[in-house]
Amino acid sequence: MKTVFYNAFVYTGRGGCATSFAVENGRFSFVGFDRDSLSLLKEGDAAVDLHGAFVCPGFNDSHMHLLNYGSVLTQAPLGEHTGSLSELLDCLRSFRSSHPKGEGGWLLGRGWNQDLFSDEKRIPTRWDLDSVSTEVPILITRACGHCCVLNSKALALAGISGSTPQPEGGRIGMENGSPNGALYDNAMDLVNGVTSAPDKESIKSMMIAACRELNRYGVTSAQTDDYCVRRDVDPELINEAYRELAAEGLLTVRVYEQCNFTELHDLERFIESGNVTGKGDEFFRIGPLKLLGDGALGSRTAHLSKPYLGTDGCGFSLFSPEHMKELVLYAHTHGMQVAIHAIGDACLDEVLDAIEAANASFPREDHRHGIVHCQISRADQLERIACLGLHVYAQSVFLDYDNHIVGKLVDPEIASTSYNWKTLMNMGVSVSNGSDCPVEMPDVMRGIECAVTRTSLDGTGPFLPEEAFSVREAIDSFTMRSAEASFEENLKGCIRGGMLADFVVLDADPFRIEPSKLHTIKPKAVYFGGKLVYEA
Repeated sequence: MKTVFYNAFVYTGRGGCATSFAVENGRFSFVGFDRDSLSLLKEGDAAVDLHGAFVCPGFNDSHMHLLNYGSVLTQAPLGEHTGSLSELLDCLRSFRSSHPKGEGGWLLGRGWNQDLFSDEKRIPTRWDLDSVSTEVPILITRACGHCCVLNSKALALAGISGSTPQPEGGRIGMENGSPNGALYDNAMDLVNGVTSAPDKESIKSMMIAACRELNRYGVTSAQTDDYCVRRDVDPELINEAYRELAAEGLLTVRVYEQCNFTELHDLERFIESGNVTGKGDEFFRIGPLKLLGDGALGSRTAHLSKPYLGTDGCGFSLFSPEHMKELVLYAHTHGMQVAIHAIGDACLDEVLDAIEAANASFPREDHRHGIVHCQISRADQLERIACLGLHVYAQSVFLDYDNHIVGKLVDPEIASTSYNWKTLMNMGVSVSNGSDCPVEMPDVMRGIECAVTRTSLDGTGPFLPEEAFSVREAIDSFTMRSAEASFEENLKGCIRGGMLADFVVLDADPFRIEPSKLHTIKPKAVYFGGKLVYEA
């Protein structure tokens, strides 16, 4: 049985446009025009009139944290209440009241951003959270995911005191010789093991909740870093959860796992178990080794080559250069792609050195190693990225917030060559797009608007408008280019015969709307393998 979809404006990606297509056995079997497709109908087939709607390939978020997003959906929504510190605390009180915790239960929240506070522009402290409760342990994570704050109860349970050693690649916030509650990057691991780890069924529930939300935004594929959510959860348990959901017909997002490890012996064990890039099927596949090179700009932990303006701090890298080279070389020589988070240019130097050294010692064709974020960069680094044949995983939506802070934090000369994703595209680099959800919501149309306008949704900007994508380039960055990031450009990312039938029906045509209104476009319907998984 086939289903013919007709009377549409179909942006196919490669091969121009069409008005109709047919789907059989989860794949596109025909792409063309109404008269031809309707003539294919036989008894038992179905026809769907799309009433002139715009259709494009399903969106592919090339870097996010699906499992973490599912967890965050159960926490206090601090991103919606980050206008002030007092508003944040009120949200926690209200959430605690409406979601009472059992004995030993933690109050969790995520999404705050001190730069958006109207009362006190500072990172919250343990004493702020103690005003919500001293009996219930509280942990709130910044929007970027590179900083969290604990109340006194949570600090005590985690055993963090003034004598706790500062961890490599992280920092415990201190005031007058005592922890102030803030933990940065690797210091956040000190909380692991204090709260109970989720079992497989809980993990599957979080995955299903996240997939439903992703479908609502038109996302049908995700390249997701899940292993770092809980270091006390075996990566194989996460893999099993995805595979079981796929077998049960409950996985409505195709997953390419960005495998996050920090220690060589863990990576060795993982690869020796048969896990290499590409292993899997069209529902769940092992992707690259994912490394976190440094922190984030908003938490002032991204590693810059020149100090943050007005300070003497440059942030820090999470690995020593030697350790990063060791991990990259092992992955590179054992059939693994590598994708490394680098936001600061000092970190980017270390990442490029590691990849360059690995390829020099063991040349590989089409390795598709990549830089995740690639935000603060120098002109010489852009040249190196192109020469090394790297992929870049951009997050255009970051400009919505970063437009407000780049000029206040980053050396002007370096800022002028930062977020230079269009320049990289012009140099022949494949640049995909994503949200880093739950850092940002997986709202693809917001990301497309920021890519096209280089302007925040509140009108701030544009930042380096010459780096703007065309609408076509922006859509391609969430479809075709994301497929290239996972070696799947012959499987998905465009609408043509033989490709997986993942597609989105939008309520307006992105090519015919004011660029500043792109974020208002919403999916009307989303199809996964030809099956309807979301309808507005």
